[in-house]
Amino acid sequence: MSRLVKKSPSVCTDLPLNSSDVCNKLHLMKELLRSSYGPTARLKQVHNNIGGSVVTTSTSSVLLQAISSSQPIVSLIKGSILNHVSRFSDCGLFAAVFCLSLIEQAGRCGLEKNVLIRVNKHLLSLCTGYLQREDCGCKVKLDFCSSQSLITLARSVISSKPTCVLSEPESAHISRVAVQAFLMTVPCNIPDTVRLGRTVTIPLEGHSVLESAVFPGLLLDVPEKLRFVSLCSPLHMALFSASLAGDLCELGDGRIEVHQGVDTDSQILDQLLELGKQVLKDEVKLFVCQKVIHPVLQHYLRHNGVIVIERLGISLMEPLIQLTDAQPVATLHTTIPPTAYGKVHKVSIKQFGSKTMLHLHPAGETAVCSMILCHRNETMLNELKLVCQKTEHVLRLTLREPCALLGGGCTETHLAAYVRHQSKNDVSESSSVLGCSQTEYLLAAEAFCRSLESVATSLEHDGEASLIDLTHAHHLTLPSDVTEEHLEGVTAPCGCGLVHGCQNKKWSYLNTEYAAFSPAPLLTASPLQPTVLDSFTAKVNALGVAVETANLVLDVRYVIQDVN
Repeated sequence: MSRLVKKSPSVCTDLPLNSSDVCNKLHLMKELLRSSYGPTARLKQVHNNIGGSVVTTSTSSVLLQAISSSQPIVSLIKGSILNHVSRFSDCGLFAAVFCLSLIEQAGRCGLEKNVLIRVNKHLLSLCTGYLQREDCGCKVKLDFCSSQSLITLARSVISSKPTCVLSEPESAHISRVAVQAFLMTVPCNIPDTVRLGRTVTIPLEGHSVLESAVFPGLLLDVPEKLRFVSLCSPLHMALFSASLAGDLCELGDGRIEVHQGVDTDSQILDQLLELGKQVLKDEVKLFVCQKVIHPVLQHYLRHNGVIVIERLGISLMEPLIQLTDAQPVATLHTTIPPTAYGKVHKVSIKQFGSKTMLHLHPAGETAVCSMILCHRNETMLNELKLVCQKTEHVLRLTLREPCALLGGGCTETHLAAYVRHQSKNDVSESSSVLGCSQTEYLLAAEAFCRSLESVATSLEHDGEASLIDLTHAHHLTLPSDVTEEHLEGVTAPCGCGLVHGCQNKKWSYLNTEYAAFSPAPLLTASPLQPTVLDSFTAKVNALGVAVETANLVLDVRYVIQDVN
């Protein structure tokens, strides 16, 4: 009989943000994520206390999943950011650092939480409304007539992950490969319902990143003893999702009645061979099964010139169906209808180092491609594969909203300058609508702007100084030993690469007092070509997630925990 233990009462914490323990944990979380932000971020090694593999990363999805805390507020922030990352793949660290900065600034300014929540909501709508405007100074249109802007966006995502350890030529090459793969998944002929294709990534360890490439069609592991003969195109293909191993357990659920003296193994084998005879009669030249194929059936088909591939796996079923238009057969007890067969234009052998693969070429226009992804070791390759998947998602988001935001911290400083200027201009009207004093409104707006600027300063990890251009509100970083007297001689570009040098320009250090100003647009004869871009859709959503999560945390009055 188990021992009965008296149940302990739940622990109720009043005003959790007034607790030094909670504030210390939130500050630690902010510093952890802040140090992982940007191209020069500090790497983190994630492992558990019972052994297992060690993961080296600076990616928000990996880091946040590894964070374990008994503090409900930490779990709330973590869950909110992970939900954003699962939907948009990018700007997770931006959302986390901005959210935690808002909470931290709220504690410093000393305002009532309900005032801060109302002002934060108002300033969020001010930011999103500005970002949606055609004359927004930190938004650029993406030109799909040229791949350059897409490559810049892809390169910005890839270069922001230092765990990939890519040189400049490698980063440029992978960016081009990622964009090429993305464009291959966009169908040329647009039907009523647009269905994007698939990119199948094949990691290859121990090879140079510059050997990475993308191919139309599908690359599959070459089966053993492949007899490669000249085949006429197009090739008919049969695809099975059911196991063809011949085991009784694979026949399905229910009771099986076996008459006395009947050899079930030979009966099933005869059924498999009948299946083989039918596919030969239907001139099938490629026979693929998601699971296992009986050795006798394999031998019979290969002896008659059919290419047999087994153990395809469920992950490759959908791209193969999309490539060939085949319908997977789920049983071996019925005749295969002619409409179930798929088509492949031709097959060929591709050699990548010691790896040999079978290349299935599409019979017509297809939106399926295969990406061979190479890197020097497993850690770098795993991170590069993850980053390329995120890059593909970010590029797909541009189909919905063909815009991007300036990168390198310039969007954050630009928004901060815009909000600060607008807040001072409409302080009387806004404070009246929000039910607070003008002083409270300006203090809350300053906390919001400081939080945005703190995200821009988070990009630097080597003691550099962060500045803001007092004309266009772009972000610039300089070595810490450069003094104000020497600013005029500096010709370094801003974070996004559009504003160069300090000649005839006024600059101010971030997190210092400077007069509010309205950011002036960049007037150029040719379209703007920034060197660093951020995803528009992902960042706008991350902005909303950060503010809403921070407001939710500020609104928490009690935390009730069951300690049993």
